[in-house]
Amino acid sequence: MSAEATNPVSAADAAVTDPTVRRRGRARIDLRRIGRAALLGATAGPAPRDRLPDAISHVAEAHRAHHPDADLSVLRRAYVLAESSHRGQFRKSGEPYITHPLAVTLILAELGAETTTLTASLLHDTVEDTDVTLDQVRREFGDEVAYLVDGVTKVEKIDYGAAAEPETFRKMLVATGNDVRVMSIKLADRLHNMRTLGVMRPEKQARIAKVTRDVLIPLAERLGVQALKTELEDLVFAILHPEEYETTRALIAGNPQAGDALGAVAEQVSAVLREAGVGAEVLVRPRHFVSVHRVRLKRGELRGCDFGRLLVLVYEDADCYAVLGELHTCFTPVISEFKDFIAAPKFNLYQSLHTAIAAPDGAVAEVLIRTHRMHKVAEAGVVALGNPHVGQDPAEQPDAADRQGATAQPAAVTAAPSADATAPRADDGERVDPTRPGWLSRLLDWQQAAPDPDTFWSSLRADLAEDDEITVFRADGGTLKLPAGASCVDAAYAQHGEAAHGCLGARVNGRLAPLGTVLGDGDTVQPLLAQDTVSGPSPEWLDHARTPAARIAITGWLRAHPESAAPPAETGPRPPVSVTADRRTGAELHADLEGEPAAVRPAGCCTPVPPDEITGFRVRGGSVTAHRARCTAVEAMRRLGREPVAVRWGDTAQGRVTLVAESFGRPGLLADLTEAIATAGAAVVSATVEPPSEQRVRHTYTLHLPDAAGLPALMRAMRDVPGVYDVHRARRGTSEPRRA
Repeated sequence: MSAEATNPVSAADAAVTDPTVRRRGRARIDLRRIGRAALLGATAGPAPRDRLPDAISHVAEAHRAHHPDADLSVLRRAYVLAESSHRGQFRKSGEPYITHPLAVTLILAELGAETTTLTASLLHDTVEDTDVTLDQVRREFGDEVAYLVDGVTKVEKIDYGAAAEPETFRKMLVATGNDVRVMSIKLADRLHNMRTLGVMRPEKQARIAKVTRDVLIPLAERLGVQALKTELEDLVFAILHPEEYETTRALIAGNPQAGDALGAVAEQVSAVLREAGVGAEVLVRPRHFVSVHRVRLKRGELRGCDFGRLLVLVYEDADCYAVLGELHTCFTPVISEFKDFIAAPKFNLYQSLHTAIAAPDGAVAEVLIRTHRMHKVAEAGVVALGNPHVGQDPAEQPDAADRQGATAQPAAVTAAPSADATAPRADDGERVDPTRPGWLSRLLDWQQAAPDPDTFWSSLRADLAEDDEITVFRADGGTLKLPAGASCVDAAYAQHGEAAHGCLGARVNGRLAPLGTVLGDGDTVQPLLAQDTVSGPSPEWLDHARTPAARIAITGWLRAHPESAAPPAETGPRPPVSVTADRRTGAELHADLEGEPAAVRPAGCCTPVPPDEITGFRVRGGSVTAHRARCTAVEAMRRLGREPVAVRWGDTAQGRVTLVAESFGRPGLLADLTEAIATAGAAVVSATVEPPSEQRVRHTYTLHLPDAAGLPALMRAMRDVPGVYDVHRARRGTSEPRRA
């Protein structure tokens, strides 16, 4: 059986439904209403064709509360097929198996799911556990229902062995890319199984709870289905951390008057808003168990208002800010607690204003302010958005063949259509359709590069563990969505794919930055790529890569090029490498001095060459040093009272100059630079290569030029070498401009 269900009232279930908790009252959607009608109706035989079976009447009631005009006949037909096909099957608790799809359907109905989703949820185990075929479902209920049922159907363990679970999730994610309702059904299915996990062996309970914690709860968070996420968190908490759970449960039970403190503040807030003429509903919203546990760890001893928050519901967006203004005017606000998720919604569609106020008695209450529509989306997420294909151009909707092909096999063994294939896109590549979020598109992209189930499974968990997202801007005006903590390496692979193997560095907000630079929300990033196809990533890049797409691509390249992953032979810091060639004579310099002629040499601080304008100064030993006229040393000499000496170039056009090339490290860079120098006709007198620092390398060359007029062309040629981002004359202690 696909449902890991056992005892319908587990220890965790009983704890959450404790009377002390019920007295607190919950403003959020109640998902715990499933009476004995499901069981009794399932065994009482078929209902007349003109009315719904008793077992599904509570589902119909919940559905009609959200969709008054819904056609319930299709639900009746789906129930009849599900009940007849599952007849004779029982859960480990001894209940008829039909109680499970009924419970899953009720969960979705309470969240406001539309009829097609409810139809598929009633049938979600038929193809997997009965003789009903997918073709039969398609003939009787259409392509959409068949697609959803196929999306949540597990792959055969006999075919995949230990890889069955990761490949099942891969298959579901690929199907979710085309229709997010697939994951909605899976989340509701897992919630009911977690509620009824009591008689499973402890080790199996722990295994299921860990997968729920690592995969399903993050997916519920990203899809914005908070009503499912919070209950799943509490059920997992009870199984994996029983001692902390019991401590939290006792803490809540020991503070039965906690709701009174918040209730008093709620009355004050209601009075303030009534006096201001702002129509609002003020509710006390108790924290769930995990939330209370987190607040206790953060604040230590809890006060009455710490056991919940106030929820203020209004009808217009502008009223949210009106409420905020009244609260901050009439109460003392805790400014550090203010967050505006209306102007800047979370990536999971969540919108709300968060603030905290101090009442006259000193109690601090957290307040959530949102419209009724925002509240519905905050609780139900993508489930509240309904059919993602309604309103699309028919040509853009996936046809039956696309739907069937996307879920007939796991993504590892089929070329399923990308999540982007059926969704409109903005200019920056992000999704326009909120039911197909950008994070899901990126997840589907990198999973194609992870055919190995173990790699996919570990990468999926790591990806879902990133619980926040940032937006960075590309240099061409587009945007990239990345997990918080992402670096320039992640941005390079997100923008350029495998071409990022040749990334040499990046500019962040217009300034050069190492590839390991961590990006912040709103940064502008420009990866700098090599022009050749030989360059590849360094093993150190894995230390900076946060996204699975980057890690999988880097690991794949290093495996294909094992010689690049070998550690350097030396263990200590590398000294500068120096090369000295022949000492050719530089350009001729002459000084206009009375008496004996003096030796004239170019200054090392600015290395003048013909036809630079030059100025000379006497130095110890009677010789003269020639400086470029713009050299800062000239002004320093004059401030010291040193008299300038007139110097001039001789007849020869040759010269000697010292150039510094700033570059990103890569294989073959030294050879490419010396080749560019030789092609320009210059000869290397000496060269020094400093050890890399933050992936940057500095090359210093003293060059003999047969014609000093060719210096600008030589510097341009050196700058054109891939990886070189600047070439300038050697400067020691000057602020001379960097470029010639």
